[in-house]
Amino acid sequence: MMVSSVSILASLSPYILISALLLYLLLEQLTYLRKKGNLPGPLFVPPIIGNAVSVVRDPTSFWYKQSALAGNPPGLSANYLVGRFIVYIRDTELSHQIFTNVRPDAFHFVGHPFGKKLFGDHNFIYMFGDDHKSVRRQIAPNFTPKALSTYSELMQVIILRHLRLWEESCNGPMSLRNLVRDLNLETSQTVFVGPYLDEEDKNRFRTDYNIFNLGTMTLPFDIPGSAFHKARMAVKRLANILAVCAGKSKARMAAGEEPTCLIDFWMQPIVAEAASGNPPPPHSRDEEIGGFLFDFLFAAQDASTSSLLWAVTQLESKPDVLRRVREEVGSIWTPESNALITVDQLAEMKYTLNVAREVVRYRPPATMVPHVAAVDFPLTKTYAVPKGTIVFPSVFDSSFQGFTEPDQFDPDRFSETRKEDQVFKRNFLAFGWGSHQCVGQRYALNHLVLFIAMFSTLLDFKRLRSDGCDEIVYCPTISPKDGCTVFLSRRVAAYPYLTLN
Repeated sequence: MMVSSVSILASLSPYILISALLLYLLLEQLTYLRKKGNLPGPLFVPPIIGNAVSVVRDPTSFWYKQSALAGNPPGLSANYLVGRFIVYIRDTELSHQIFTNVRPDAFHFVGHPFGKKLFGDHNFIYMFGDDHKSVRRQIAPNFTPKALSTYSELMQVIILRHLRLWEESCNGPMSLRNLVRDLNLETSQTVFVGPYLDEEDKNRFRTDYNIFNLGTMTLPFDIPGSAFHKARMAVKRLANILAVCAGKSKARMAAGEEPTCLIDFWMQPIVAEAASGNPPPPHSRDEEIGGFLFDFLFAAQDASTSSLLWAVTQLESKPDVLRRVREEVGSIWTPESNALITVDQLAEMKYTLNVAREVVRYRPPATMVPHVAAVDFPLTKTYAVPKGTIVFPSVFDSSFQGFTEPDQFDPDRFSETRKEDQVFKRNFLAFGWGSHQCVGQRYALNHLVLFIAMFSTLLDFKRLRSDGCDEIVYCPTISPKDGCTVFLSRRVAAYPYLTLN
């Protein structure tokens, strides 16, 4: 009898397994539809992975469709990615509800849909309350006028070296995407941790950062050999390298040396605190600093690459804008002076700064800022975001709401007469909003202004246009589809000879 029962169960097991799987898939669909409620979005999603394949294969089309579905009203749309229900937010005011409710019992900023797993244990972007305020206070010395002046000098020397290398090796049309990425990686390494990386570390850094970049654009399957797993391991190695740099900086600041890079400005008051007999500030251990530095690197590196590329595309396609930039820069700084652009001269470049701001508005590098709902959150009168949902406030869509003729690239919108950065301040979200607003926005704009000024002054450039060259692609921030392919030639009699003061 017992043998017979076992035989029956064995014969039925395939049917039981199939039934269980079908029940799971049915429950998955029903759960998705329940969370979706009355929001626009697909009525059926592929099992388990949802529409993740569509995101990886063509993220531009996927997010455009989500934006179109959101419409106005309701300003929201739904979908499903790798077991996670998502809500896309197109409406600016609804995005503000996310940004102003970043706290343990509302929304958690994650930076990437699967960022907590990818970025590791020590992350500034995931902090709340007193911990977050404490680290922001520690970071404040990184962006004083003196610190920004130091970074500006480093940036110019690096920009000049790369522009010269590009022009001298240009035998035809060249894509700037990877070249600009290399420029930004050297800038980040030099400005952030300056003398504390040797050549071996720099090469390891470049390799691991490329591995990380690839991992951000793949399915989040954390199994050995997968691109996502390799990216997670690369982040650990990068954070470890940066932690060693933090220790070296502490030793150098303790010896009374002057700061020469961002980590020095950060460590100097921490070391002074310890020297006065006080306990070190919270979250100032080397390994924690290494994790925070990687957050800054991620924020600066790919966002800056995106902005520099779009700046070139817009300058090339808007001759009047390029002419005005060249005239303004030429009235303030000349290559023949063989002098670095000072912070006072940088402040005089008001139109060039407006161009930089418009680049960031017109093509915000990080088009969305993902958060996770920690609770069921009533976002509108008719819809509550379910706990565990990944919400995607769209910075990109907000940039095309409110502003005068938002589809036009118009730097004068930021002029003293129009002041659209103030009039439509709530729509200008490229640097975030609220407690997690980007602490390095002045740093980012300074770098963009310096690049625009030097690129426009030192080089002539012509775009090699092709079908769809200006279409947006994600890699992982947005860039032109053709990688900004240009012909370059020298515009000046001789390149300036720039040295650090």
